[in-house]
Parts: sequence; structure tokens; C-alpha cells
Amino acid sequence: MSQASSFSIKQLILVPSLITLGVTILRLVGELQHWPTLLFNPAAGGGAAIVGISWLPFIFGVYFALKLADAGERPASLGKALGFTFFGLVAMVGGGALFAMSKFSSMGMIGGAVVLLIAASLIPLAGWGQLAKTLLAYAYAARFPVAIIMIFAIRGSWGTHYDGPPPGFPEMSWLPKYFLIGFIPQLTIWIAFTVIVGSLFGIAATAIMRRKAPVQATT
Repeated sequence: MSQASSFSIKQLILVPSLITLGVTILRLVGELQHWPTLLFNPAAGGGAAIVGISWLPFIFGVYFALKLADAGERPASLGKALGFTFFGLVAMVGGGALFAMSKFSSMGMIGGAVVLLIAASLIPLAGWGQLAKTLLAYAYAARFPVAIIMIFAIRGSWGTHYDGPPPGFPEMSWLPKYFLIGFIPQLTIWIAFTVIVGSLFGIAATAIMRRKAPVQATT
């Protein structure tokens, strides 16, 4: 039995999820209080503000991968894991492009984008399943609070990046607007992004650590 059985995915993601929630709350307060734009950009899309949770999968992907590797939960082949993650990346890019091409009006294209993005989130499971499951659980823990905040932000027109529509967004009532710029992106695009980016960086970190590990003499 591997050492990984001594802890659950819930335990592994608990602290990262709490950190992520803290950053989300800090970001919201900073935008509402009009703190420096470099840190808390209220523009639609967030404007690559320094304080935000989109950077965290780069860090926590490595953290999760090394924790799992130390516990003996490595994939049979890092190359295979990387390959499936690459296929997921292709699906994610395709889904994101299709969603953008829909111009928020073609339900057929939006539906196709959602299918591709869900596939992108699941494909890495065939490579390094334990890492992908961990990242998937973390992604939902990170993005559900944002999706909830966006309900109130869009309904109340708070003037934050949580309710700011992208350029060219058509006029509509708050509920379909939430569905198109809140619910779908948070629970498909950003889920796929978290799993793919976290997997890529986690696999790379594991490969580097494996190469640095001293070769043990065999008896």
C-alpha cells in the first residue's frame, strides 16, 4: 500500500484552497475599495492584476505533484502523462477559441466549446490520474466561490472585474449575462486551465526532481 493512502485529496487541497479563497476575498475587497490597479485591476478580465488566483495553478501544480511523488503516487510514465496533458491543452485551446468565436450569441458554438473544455479537464486523468484528480478538486474549490461572487457582482453592477463584460458584449439582463461571463467560464474554461497548467508544471517539476535524485546502489 502506498504512502498516499495516508491522506486524502481533500486533505491535500485544504490549505491551498483556503489560501486561494483568501486571495479571492482580498481581490474583491481591493477592487471595491479602489486599491492600486496594478494589484487589483477592476477591468473586464482582470487586466493581469498581480493579486489574483489565476497564477496559483502554476505554484500548486508543482506542490501537488511533488507531494504525490514523495508519497509514491507517481505515474507509470511521465512521458505518457505529458502527452495526455498536451492533448488536453489542444482541447482547451480549441474550446476557448470556439467560445470566443461564438460572440456570446451562438448557442451551438458555446455548447461545442463547453464539451471541448470539459474534455480538456478530463483527458489528463489518463496520464497522471492522481495529480489530475487533485487539480480537478482544487479547481472546483477555487472557482465555485468566484462563481458565487459573480452572481451578486453582476446582479448589483459592482464595477469590479467580476461583473465587467468583455468588449463587444451584447446588452442583456443580468441572468444570461452571468451565465455567459460567469458560470460557463468559471466552471469550464478556468477548470480546464487549472488542470492543464497545474499538470504541465507538476510533471515538469517531478521530472526535474527525478533527474536530481541521487542514484542508489543496488544490491
